[in-house]
Amino acid sequence: MVFRFDLERLKVELTGAEIIARFLEDEGVEHIFGYPGGAVLHIYDALYKQDKVKHILVRHEQAATHAADGYARSTGKPGVVLVTSGPGATNAVTGIATAYMDSIPMVVLTGQVPTALIGNDAFQEVDTVGITRPCVKHNFLVKDVNELAVTLKKAFYIATTGRPGPVVVDIPKDVTAARVRYTHPRKVTMRSYNPTVKGHIRQVRKAVGMMLSAKRPVLYTGGGVILDDAAELLTEVAHALDFPVTNTSMGLGGFPATDRQFLGMLGMHGNYEANMAISHCDLLVAIGARFDDRVTGNIAKFAPKAKIIHIDIDPASISKNVKVDVPIVGSVNAVLADMVAEIKAAERGPNTSALGEWWQQIEEWRGVDCLRYDKSAEKIKPQYVLQKVYEVTKGEAFVCSDVGQHQMWAAQFYKFDKPRRWINSGGLGTMGFGLPAAMGVQFAHPDATVVCVAGDGGIQMNIQELATCLQYGLPIKVICLNNSYLGMVRQWQEFFYEERYSHSYMESLPDFVKLAEAYGHVGIKVEKPEDVDAAVERAFAMKDRLVFMNIITDATENVYPMVPAGAGLDEMILI
Repeated sequence: MVFRFDLERLKVELTGAEIIARFLEDEGVEHIFGYPGGAVLHIYDALYKQDKVKHILVRHEQAATHAADGYARSTGKPGVVLVTSGPGATNAVTGIATAYMDSIPMVVLTGQVPTALIGNDAFQEVDTVGITRPCVKHNFLVKDVNELAVTLKKAFYIATTGRPGPVVVDIPKDVTAARVRYTHPRKVTMRSYNPTVKGHIRQVRKAVGMMLSAKRPVLYTGGGVILDDAAELLTEVAHALDFPVTNTSMGLGGFPATDRQFLGMLGMHGNYEANMAISHCDLLVAIGARFDDRVTGNIAKFAPKAKIIHIDIDPASISKNVKVDVPIVGSVNAVLADMVAEIKAAERGPNTSALGEWWQQIEEWRGVDCLRYDKSAEKIKPQYVLQKVYEVTKGEAFVCSDVGQHQMWAAQFYKFDKPRRWINSGGLGTMGFGLPAAMGVQFAHPDATVVCVAGDGGIQMNIQELATCLQYGLPIKVICLNNSYLGMVRQWQEFFYEERYSHSYMESLPDFVKLAEAYGHVGIKVEKPEDVDAAVERAFAMKDRLVFMNIITDATENVYPMVPAGAGLDEMILI
């Protein structure tokens, strides 16, 4: 074995800013998304002097965090952000909270006023540590340049291990100017932070025994399968047992959507067969999912007849919302690997006779065809647009969604057979997420087809990032399903507020085609159903251009099925 020492790196003192740039290079960071300001100018100067880490200049700090988020979701690598103090940090909070809710690994470097001025209400000073504490996995304030490198290493370690999440490192300007010798910390240990990876084998064996005896089982899987790269193991378990599988929105792609065992998404806008199976199963195996309210509906009515097994790396998530019978704390990958071994070693197989009857019942529920819609309508149906996008992209695209009705239609009608292809804000439901997230995905996968599905409301929240897309030549395809409403708000007002559409109608929308063209991109407007096919095909044929498709859809279309607030999953509103 040959060891190489860079003696120059050990001898020369570097500024804190230079340490940050060197550390990012040593850590293998390829892209950092940010926006400059006074408190971080030393860092920007250090980035200017190197060419290993590529800085991406966004047009708003929220977009920097969403872009880093999209990069992380699509690669599994931590997204990295750099913003200045004060408003730079506060503008980033929404993106930090988005990553926190969905357990996305991210390291956010924020500038801070010099240490001597902290607490003096100095220009562009905010308590970044205090402000971000509720929505980060951890945060640091670095007051000594000697602690900078090891703190950065801790930040990356915390962000990417256990249950991933965003970590904020707040760095005063004088720390970035101070000098010290730099060595890259190869690893760090933290006595107070040691996430459990290996599940307890007795619990695994108990779970497998229950699975082999079950008559009406369901595998309920979430984002943890994606985050831990456990899709192949999940598929192996499901196929070995012939169990039906349902995904949360965050878990889509964790099991192939075109597989006959897939029931579709569950929850508030989940498939009829998935929600009915949950409501009538006798064993529910929750894998990397957290039983959030959009999935469970009325908790008292959730899986009322089932014993529940729960696999999660975060012990705080187990029995937090729903009491479970067999908890297994560990990484999804490790636990499923043990389950595969136990299933193979078992002296008996699953209850095939009972499973046959269970599948017969599931097929009856499938026959309801809960995603049907009027294909002969005179107005464009958003569902058809997404089916056409799926067809044209052959299911291979990275689909980044904003938040609203279009998000649910994309989840329902684009069939994700691979993990990390569906990029959306699940837990926080952040409008404005789609376009900057698509930027991060495109930087990570420059040769891939990247789609941003948005509505006319959400796209305007970060539409300035069309300038970033032009600067870096990002050929994203924006599918704007324009119904002139805040569609999900309008749907709720129709169902539960006696059609009082209070401030949900968008009365002064821009000409999106002209706006796209003003930013230097291609704009296409589609108003008739018969024009959809040709327009989508034309847009995706332009491989090297960003194309903004302004598709005028039926404003009265609603997302079905829908579970009303307070109802059980078997109390769906169908079309």
